[in-house]
Amino acid sequence: MKAFRTYLVVKDPKRVVLTNVPFSAGQRVEVLMVQDESRDRLAEELGSLMKETQNLPQIKALSETEIREEIQAYRAGR
Repeated sequence: MKAFRTYLVVKDPKRVVLTNVPFSAGQRVEVLMVQDESRDRLAEELGSLMKETQNLPQIKALSETEIREEIQAYRAGR
């Protein structure tokens, strides 16, 4: 059995076009479509991590001035 895997972004949910497939015209193939949930899951995990980080006591103790100074020091290479 010959297998072929490719990834694409669905632009029109009524039509998906695959190009340059390694099969002959008229050849019968099975098509299985699976949503790539890894990016969605990572985005959710990152959002949760950001909320958790923002709720840390040491973060709440930082002032806007301290944050600005830290950024300037980082950019200056200190």
